[in-house]
This record gives sequence, structure tokens and C-alpha cells, in this order.
Amino acid sequence: MRKKIIVTGGCGYIGSHTVIELIESGYDVLVFDNLSNSTEASLDRIKQITGTRPAFFQIDLSDAKETNRCFKQHQDAQAVIHFAAHKAVGESVTDPLKYYQNNLFALINTLTSQRENGINKFIFSSSATVYVDPDHLPVTEESELKRASSPYGNSKKIGEEILEDLTKSDLTFSAISLRYFNPIGAHASGFIGEIPSGIPNNLMPYITQTAAGVREQLLVYGNDYPTPDGTAIRDYIHVVDLAQAHVVALKRLLEQKQESPLEVFNLGTAKGYSVLEVIHSFESVSQVQLNYKLTDRRAGDIASLYAATEQAEKKLGWKAQKGLDEMMRSSWAWEQYYRRKQD
Repeated sequence: MRKKIIVTGGCGYIGSHTVIELIESGYDVLVFDNLSNSTEASLDRIKQITGTRPAFFQIDLSDAKETNRCFKQHQDAQAVIHFAAHKAVGESVTDPLKYYQNNLFALINTLTSQRENGINKFIFSSSATVYVDPDHLPVTEESELKRASSPYGNSKKIGEEILEDLTKSDLTFSAISLRYFNPIGAHASGFIGEIPSGIPNNLMPYITQTAAGVREQLLVYGNDYPTPDGTAIRDYIHVVDLAQAHVVALKRLLEQKQESPLEVFNLGTAKGYSVLEVIHSFESVSQVQLNYKLTDRRAGDIASLYAATEQAEKKLGWKAQKGLDEMMRSSWAWEQYYRRKQD
């Protein structure tokens, strides 16, 4: 019998790619999503790729009663993978309460409901934003966590602290927190990818929408950072590599191979690229010249951040496989497919 896994935020960008990998690995997947930054069409695209449309509940996880009602119906689930959260760093700076209310209430309600219904394994979608202006690069899982530079990052840091306290107090509960660096790219089929609502907050959809003529100009935030070309450096990871890491982490949880009740892993490529390097890679792969403009830094951003990934390689047996050009190629293929479908 296939093991049932609940995926919150499973219609979103990373969530939908992870659902694909879970289905293709033989799991029975149930998606919880409020569709605030995604659409139910993602489920149809998942079926187009895998042949299976996952079961779906439209649910607001910040509503405790509604959350518990849904979990009660699925007490046979083996684990929860929790993606559901607002994720725009800049917006979180201007509207912090929105981020604390949504990201923390959804997390607490999910943990409370799953425990009440006997589901004691949990994978948390954390973020590299928990690392603030690190003293040394690459950052390791043991790097000091200071006060996050954005409410979004702080909500992830607090989320990890909640999990730490919970796993200490309840020895039957185990969790893995995955600290993502910068997910970009799309599924090789070209049928699914990132669809931001409104003006993109992330670099890659901003690039592809500018290339497609949807946006007039790409704004590059900050060209005075202490980096070789003055633009910010990040560790970009292909979303399929990231999704596959969740499947490996889930297997570790289900097989009870953890070394501690809460484990934390960086998920990146261990290499940083500047914004201009990403732009030039895209231009080379797509043969499209981008109209971009250098502008002021964005609130909450830091100069440089990339991961040490030895722990994931050693304990999960996982390592990112796809390079920057492939990330650009798949992102552009998805953007072109999506625009054709809109015509």
C-alpha cells in the first residue's frame, strides 16, 4: 500500500515540483493549499506529467478549526511536508504582520493538528534567509543565526525554534528542516514552473517575463555591493534538485535514520553567482538581450550568500546535479510554454 503524504502549499512553485517527485517515487499525495499565490491548474499540470492528479483540499491553514477538520479526515498520513507560507522578502519588510500571522499561524496550526491526529513526522520548508551577513562563506548549518534581516527570514528562524522546542518536548515527534538557497528553473517537460502573482519578487521570473515582453524592464537591485561586479551573489539551485532532496529527506524520516529528533540541512550548490552573471547566462542560453537597469538596493537583502552542502551530501546522499545554464534553459522553456497557453 502506498504511503500517504500531506503537502501543504503543494500547488505552489516548489511544492508542485515536489509533488511530482513524490508521485514518481510511489507516494500517495494529498495537497492542502489556499491558492493565495498559486492556482489549481498546477494539479492538472502535475497530472499531465505524472498521469496522476493528487487529491486536493482548498484550506486556509491559519484557521485552526478548518485545519484540524482536514487532518482528522487523513489520520492515515505518514508525514507532512510544509511549504505553505508567504515568501517575498521585500514585501515582508513593508508588511511584517502579514508574514508573521500567515507563516507562523499556519505552521503552529499544522503541527498542532497533525499531532492531535497521530502524524508525527514533519519536513519544514526553511530558508537561507535565516543566515544574516555571515562572518564566513560558505555558510554551514552550524553558522550563527543572528536576528534575520527581514520578517520573512525571521518567520523561518522562529519556525525552526518552534520545531526545536517541540521535538525536545515530544520524543515521538521528528522533523527535518531544509534551508533552501535560491530555487530557480522548471521541470524538464516545460509544463510547470513558477507563476508569481503580479510583479515578481524573485529574480528568475522577472528575467523571463522581461524576455517575453511581459515586463518592460528588469530592475537589478544594488550595484554597490562588495562583490566582483557590485551585484548581489546568491546560491541558485534547480527546483527539481530541490524537490528531489525532499523525497530523500522524507525517506530518512520514515526509515527513522535521523541522528537527532530535529535535523537541519542546507540545500544549495555550494557556488554563488551574481545577478549579472545570471543575466548573462540567460542571454547566452536564450539568445535574448534583456533590457535591465541597475537601481538601489532592496530592503532586507545582503551582499553574498552561498551554502556549504557537505551535511546533505553525507547524511542524505543528495547533491545538486543541474548547472546554471540548465536552470536558465528550463526557466525560459516554461515561460514560453506558459505564454503560448495564455494566447
